Amino acid sequence: MEIWLNPACSKCRSAVDLLNEEGADYTVRRYLEQPPTAAELREVLGRLGLEPWDITRTREAEAAELGIGGWERTDATRERWIEALAERPRLIQRPIITADDGTALVGRSEEAVREAVARSGRDDR
Repeated sequence: MEIWLNPACSKCRSAVDLLNEEGADYTVRRYLEQPPTAAELREVLGRLGLEPWDITRTREAEAAELGIGGWERTDATRERWIEALAERPRLIQRPIITADDGTALVGRSEEAVREAVARSGRDDR
């Protein structure tokens, strides 16, 4: 299991605390320091079952500068969104947890983090 996080984010810190509490085996990726490539974003989007606009923080100042909130959300514009996220990782919703079963979740809630643990076979309850 891997967690993409920003250590300054309270939701990320809470997710890590819960992973530790659950005894989960995971690695940390500080995605602002090690931004995902467009290919990695495509892969994680497939694992999430989401589109790039679903994991974009459209209320960030950087998003406003790009005008991303007004971008079309279609198959034709999908790559534009992915490239924007690869170039500006601050716009990626966090934390993202990739589970060992090949899926991924946006771990903003305790339930989502626990689900990632369960999908990784580490839920001993």
